[in-house]
Amino acid sequence: MCGIAGVYGVQNAERLVAEILFATQHRGQESCGIATRNARGNVIAHKAMGLVKNVLTEDILSYYSGEISIGHVRYPTSASSNIDNAQPFAIDLAEGPHMAVCTNGSIVNYEQLRSYLEKEAGFTFLSDNDSELMGRLIAYYHVVNHIPIEEALPKALGQIHGAYAALLILRDKMFAFRDPYGIRPMVMGHLVGNVREEQLSDGTVFASEGCGFGIIGAREIRKVAPGEILCLQKGEPVRTIAKAPKTPLRHCVFELIYFSRPDSMTFDERVWDVRREIGAALAKKDRDELVGDDLVVIPVPDSSNFVAQGYAEASGLPFGMGLLRNHYVGRTFINPTQRSRDEGVRQKFNPLPDYFPGKRVILVDDSIVRGTSLRKLVRMIKGAGAKEVHVRVGSPPVVSPCYYGIDTPVPEELIANNLSVPGIAKYMDADSLKYMDIEDFHEILSNHQDYCFACFNGDYVIKPADFESNPTISTDF
Repeated sequence: MCGIAGVYGVQNAERLVAEILFATQHRGQESCGIATRNARGNVIAHKAMGLVKNVLTEDILSYYSGEISIGHVRYPTSASSNIDNAQPFAIDLAEGPHMAVCTNGSIVNYEQLRSYLEKEAGFTFLSDNDSELMGRLIAYYHVVNHIPIEEALPKALGQIHGAYAALLILRDKMFAFRDPYGIRPMVMGHLVGNVREEQLSDGTVFASEGCGFGIIGAREIRKVAPGEILCLQKGEPVRTIAKAPKTPLRHCVFELIYFSRPDSMTFDERVWDVRREIGAALAKKDRDELVGDDLVVIPVPDSSNFVAQGYAEASGLPFGMGLLRNHYVGRTFINPTQRSRDEGVRQKFNPLPDYFPGKRVILVDDSIVRGTSLRKLVRMIKGAGAKEVHVRVGSPPVVSPCYYGIDTPVPEELIANNLSVPGIAKYMDADSLKYMDIEDFHEILSNHQDYCFACFNGDYVIKPADFESNPTISTDF
């Protein structure tokens, strides 16, 4: 799970991309980068480990100036944590450096495609990330086989199975495209001006989420449709060059539960409102069970704030911010190692002094994956004086790994596969524990059939085993 951004057709596009990336920093904090088509027509890229504000400095943005730019913030999933796997990935074509790509998601048949390109086409890979594979596969069809890009791109994407929302710069064009299942989000907007000194009424923008559009003077128009390939070219309107055959949709429900910023519209849903409804559904499970003047509803900030608010509103219990969050510590779920997640909890949260003594706490979190982080929080709150801690979780138990871009561990490491609900409560030292049910989302999401719940029920639309016996790709040119 990463964040992407793109701006086409305005001066200093790279600066607008940097601002969108800053607004979507919550989607990835390990590394970031930009790629820009400069005045000489070359596509140049800069990427480094670290946060947007530290990597995309004034000097960097000045050097990487142009009218076409894409950018990326990374959270590592399958590939290792190093600079080689940062994005965007620039690829030299036969006539020069004219191509760059960035993507959010995960290619399920990555190993099969890479093996074919290495053995049959002679490609050498410099990283383990999806954007390089995607770029080299597109180059394979477009350059090696001399197919126009408008034909090569659909052919290449037809070989890729998995989750992707991606942006591609090729010479003076930009392309935006999503997988046919619509697993990862991407929205499109237009610059409307009047926010800066420059008149930026022209230009098209893309992002994983629209939460950064307002700060650059852009208005969200629509989402990039699942399976759609959009082409942007100077002097021409945005056009759809291909659409994948109609496929059952599988939007990632975890985008609404955790990843998306509350002020975003993701999959046509107001994220903050969905989270409030999740909280209300949790409160219904406790009707007449948790009562008393000493109860307080507390979120694990920040992703659970609106869930806890919804619980408090539906139950009539008071809402409190008993845990203080250090906002200079990143999101602990997306830290790449257990050690960094544990350190993140200690550094990130602190109980409000003198707040908890004598209280019974309903602690609301968005999910439980391994259980170690929440265990530390429960003990922290009890150590601060709380009489009881009742944990309420805004998602069902996580029982299966994600193959579509979320770093969930192997099944054996998922706590819900090793302990019963009472067993998990005992492990965390919680006085009670309740989860959401998948059926609860059927009432919250009117189009619930269009969502992926695979991490909760193991019902995958595609999985790596589907491709183990099919290592080749189509050579029908």
